[in-house]
Amino acid sequence: MRSTLSPGELRRKIRAGEHIGNTSGSAPGFVQCNIVILPASHAHDFMQFCLRNPKPCPLIAVSEAGDAALPTLGDIDIRVDVPGYRVFRDGDLTEEVSDISALWQDDFVTFALGCSFSFEEALLEDGLEVRNLSQGLNVPMYRTNIDCLASGAFSGKMVVSMRPYRAADAIRAIQICSRFPAVHGAPIHLGDPLEIGIADLSQPDYGDAVRLEQGELPVFWACGVTPQVALQQARLPLAITHSPGCMLVTDMRNSQLAVL
Repeated sequence: MRSTLSPGELRRKIRAGEHIGNTSGSAPGFVQCNIVILPASHAHDFMQFCLRNPKPCPLIAVSEAGDAALPTLGDIDIRVDVPGYRVFRDGDLTEEVSDISALWQDDFVTFALGCSFSFEEALLEDGLEVRNLSQGLNVPMYRTNIDCLASGAFSGKMVVSMRPYRAADAIRAIQICSRFPAVHGAPIHLGDPLEIGIADLSQPDYGDAVRLEQGELPVFWACGVTPQVALQQARLPLAITHSPGCMLVTDMRNSQLAVL
């Protein structure tokens, strides 16, 4: 069931610990963002990584060093406005928390990246089912064999999200999502998952497996969990991301990102 809360109302609930878990379907009409937080000493290289890999890492906003605000996206305190954070130390995922105030550093830079939850709304508006939403699940996400272009210490394989469609609906989904390059754009693959290194659709690396019905094709989009793989490769002393599916909900409207 889709939430009718405004972005500000939802962020207040997240700050109060009243909303936990994934944000898919929440605050319809508004952009949700993947989050990466890392020291300023690595911010340039990470920005270059995003620019070289715009499909999985579409930049929406970047903070000033040490500033927990993202004023172009709303009244945001990035330390408490995401329902789940992942903490990486030397490349290892060490904990998942709901508040990073105690971990905040004066040199932290926040990157907000486009998220597929924005184009899910466009698919729904065109009458296409989004299976993870209709099943009440987090979208399934998989590591692939597709190499990202490296920048400094940042490299790794692309992560994709998957939604199943019959062939005609898959073509329509490609047309719709091509209008939204700032939130991953058109799919990167459809059909045989083995071609991109996915052995078993029932075992996603992140999120939940969804039902595939007879005659449906799996359709794969570049995914904003990709930077988490790059962070693990970079092995920074400390870096923080959102937990998969637990996004920053902003005041920016999805319609602002449409290019056609």
